Amino acid sequence: MALRHFAPHYSLLRFSHINRVISPKKRFLSVSATMASSARKVLVPIANGSEPMEAVITIDVLRRAGADVTVASVEKQLRVDAGHGVKIVADSLVSDCADGVFDLITLPGGMPGATHLRDCAVLEGLVKKQAADGRLYAAVCASPAVAFGPWGVLKGLKATCYPSFMEQLAPCATAVESRVQVDGRVVTSRGPGTTMEFSVALVEQLYGKEKANEVSGPMVMRSNHGEEYTIRELNPVEWTFDDCPKILVPIANGTEEMEAVMIIDILRRAKANVVVASVEDKLEILASRQVKLVADVLLDEATNLLFDLIVLPGGLGGAQAFTNSEKLVNLLKKQKESNRPYGAICASPALVLEPHGLLKGKKATAFPALCNKLSDPSEVENRVVVDGNLITSRGPGTSIEFALAIVEKLFGRKQALELAKTMLFVYP
Repeated sequence: MALRHFAPHYSLLRFSHINRVISPKKRFLSVSATMASSARKVLVPIANGSEPMEAVITIDVLRRAGADVTVASVEKQLRVDAGHGVKIVADSLVSDCADGVFDLITLPGGMPGATHLRDCAVLEGLVKKQAADGRLYAAVCASPAVAFGPWGVLKGLKATCYPSFMEQLAPCATAVESRVQVDGRVVTSRGPGTTMEFSVALVEQLYGKEKANEVSGPMVMRSNHGEEYTIRELNPVEWTFDDCPKILVPIANGTEEMEAVMIIDILRRAKANVVVASVEDKLEILASRQVKLVADVLLDEATNLLFDLIVLPGGLGGAQAFTNSEKLVNLLKKQKESNRPYGAICASPALVLEPHGLLKGKKATAFPALCNKLSDPSEVENRVVVDGNLITSRGPGTSIEFALAIVEKLFGRKQALELAKTMLFVYP
């Protein structure tokens, strides 16, 4: 039995990593924006090449808080081809939102997505009006430098962005290296690995700290942001593959979109061949927080293929669809019988793997509220558990660690840490 990088379970967000600069006037605006608990209207524009983790995490977290989030495409069509082959269908076109009034407009990063956002005249007008009216606006990764900078909405303000864009940001703002920077009514952040902190900071700005804590707790977020991730490994075995690991990621209506997108995005960053398969009768699925994702194939097309790994995202509705899919369950059973790796996160270890005997003789973890369904709960407090060819994890806030642990098992810890640093999940 091996113990590697063991750390205790943390569930609540620590806010000390968020830097704030608030003038007396701006302090009044910020407090007044959090007085009521009614739904806030939020615009999240997306484009071809947007960073999918940054877009989907932000949308998901804000909807968890009760915000009325409109996902708007700056392209000519609703569907955008985001980074790393992730396909997202927007709720509307940005052109249809031109006359809208929003409590928050927040931009994901990614290249060339940030450039496409910058070049959208309608979006530029909306953000400039947002700034002029003293309402909240935000951006992450490349977008503070690539979009907000040229639009002139960061003048005299502290802001941060992805490290390689800091030089471009410097003439437009007071550039700082905070993971999340709040200055009056603008919030900026650094990259995919800081987006969950960024999103919770947006909840705090819209609704107050109590709501931010209420949202962050169930997501099982880390409190030690920026530090190396940890995993619990028992009965270690080598995960092998031929040339390039082929990985199946099923999705369904009700799948937790943050978890699915983080897994797909990170594994593709590691150059794995990831096949996203819908267990529904069409490629487009409606995830748990109403994000519309488009799979690569239907599950039927994947049933006769061999995969080096099958990994299930969570979400209650999605996990139920998985456990009711005879084809998927049979694939998982064949995977286990062949001693090939498989895994699950959040609700799926408890609602899919456990009832079908796929955790027999194995240690595992799951979403905290569902751990009582595991026959062996002895390791449930760990954020990521690897037991031989099985890997399990807890929830949205452990998804990056979960995906990085898979990268580590396939390619080694050095590559996993390099990837973690590139995403700003771990300090460079």
